[in-house]
Amino acid sequence: MNTIFKRVQPSTVQNEGTVNMNSTWINLRGSWMTNIFIIVSFRVLFGIIPWISTRTAWTLTNLGYCLFQYIMFHGIVGTPFEVNQGEFDELTMWEQLDSGTQFTPSKKFLFAAPIVLFLVSTHYCNYDIYSFSISLVAVLIVLIAKLPALHRVRFFGINVVHND
Repeated sequence: MNTIFKRVQPSTVQNEGTVNMNSTWINLRGSWMTNIFIIVSFRVLFGIIPWISTRTAWTLTNLGYCLFQYIMFHGIVGTPFEVNQGEFDELTMWEQLDSGTQFTPSKKFLFAAPIVLFLVSTHYCNYDIYSFSISLVAVLIVLIAKLPALHRVRFFGINVVHND
């Protein structure tokens, strides 16, 4: 029977010494700057299109970054590497980061980046209610997915791995 949400059970394979190559990059030097570079790239990309206003460019930057973060950290399940014996096959990238530990510096940065971008974009949109509403919905979707209460939770069967 399908339910609205399902909690993914921890893997039966629990290797404490296993290094998850899929998520260790976030703690390396330069990964935070890469995030900032992506935001700036979105803003420049949308800013150079002649028929897009500044308000629209900032809103699209916010939407683009939120979509990027959602797909990157919450939309992809598993790991492309076969060295971990399936230990991370049912986990999203966000759940794999820092071995699932909450409130690490990397997770705090990735939680704060959409908030700061939202505040900056609404400021440069002169607090236009339409741009504000679109940006707020996008940021809330990304931030709610990052909450500790939703760790290993799947809604409507999305990202559930069936091992038949």
